[in-house]
Amino acid sequence: MKELQLIISAYYKNKSSNIKSALATVVKVDGSAYRRPGARMLVSESGQITGAISGGCLEGDALRKAQAVIFQNKSMLVTYDTTDEDDQKFGIGLGCNGIIQVLIEPLDYDDSSNPVLLLELASRKRVNSKILTVFSLIHSRSSQIGTVLFRQDEQEILSANLVDTALIKKLQNIVNQYDKNSSSVIELEGGQSLHVFVEVIKPSLQLILFGAGNDTIPLAQMAHILGWNLIVIDGRKQYATQERFPAASQIIVAPANEVVEQLSFDTNTVVLLMTHNFEYEVVVLSQFISYDLPYIGILGPKKKTQKLFERLNSQGIVVNESNIFGPTGLDIGAEGSEEIALSILAEIKAVMSKRKPFSLREKSGPIHD
Repeated sequence: MKELQLIISAYYKNKSSNIKSALATVVKVDGSAYRRPGARMLVSESGQITGAISGGCLEGDALRKAQAVIFQNKSMLVTYDTTDEDDQKFGIGLGCNGIIQVLIEPLDYDDSSNPVLLLELASRKRVNSKILTVFSLIHSRSSQIGTVLFRQDEQEILSANLVDTALIKKLQNIVNQYDKNSSSVIELEGGQSLHVFVEVIKPSLQLILFGAGNDTIPLAQMAHILGWNLIVIDGRKQYATQERFPAASQIIVAPANEVVEQLSFDTNTVVLLMTHNFEYEVVVLSQFISYDLPYIGILGPKKKTQKLFERLNSQGIVVNESNIFGPTGLDIGAEGSEEIALSILAEIKAVMSKRKPFSLREKSGPIHD
């Protein structure tokens, strides 16, 4: 989500300066590649790049092709085949072992359904969105249909450039029936030689951080780098300030029993208790128990977490421990607030991705499933 935020910002900067732009999107990958479908970069006619479609290997070649797309005002599908041992023929030394399809689309600032504006719509609400992009592998040298359909709740936006009613019906059927929580590529039936990249865009992770002490500042800074939406809460107004937490979207100073009613939650919301105030956290935790949150982290030794549970049990509150992580963080030998922050954020990422952390060298298959 952080990359999308940067792309949207660069898009408006180019628009305000009347600089033409194109959007390059990885739409299909077979085999191993540094980035997966949905990776993007914005390219300006002057050669400025925002985002990435690889680890730096493809960008130079894609930049030149994107500038051609801008000049010709015609979309293009580019294939990078890195399974060929002689990948040096690209002049980019990929070092991967996959086939990467990159769709490059010119951006019309007057088109309210251009790809970047659809991405911006997806980022406005904390619900999943679906964006459908159509491309042809067989006719890759021809102008591509591109990004054509957006769906978020009951809102649907079709590209004005899509006039094939039969194709529209097929795409609407796909988006209506698609119930996966992740993106995938579907081959259209009917002899049209078309593929559809169905991209599920999830809201950015929302981190509700209880505790505005000095030890939480590195964690807040790292969460900002990751593009997470940060809310900082504390009962001490001298600590919970915008000066100390400039990246926070919201700062709340309130007693523990008045906080939860000021918040909203979804399946992409996690909570961290790092106040160093046992009584404050007892009250907060008692209110969060009823919410189906994927992660509640508690800073401090396991003994503290057990005492919190015992206090709640004594009050007749049944604790479901499955989503509570106390002590919070992965065992990486962390010392100091920066390393502890790294440990905590890594664990949150693993839980939200439904992964059990281990060294990638222990994995027999590709890095990405």
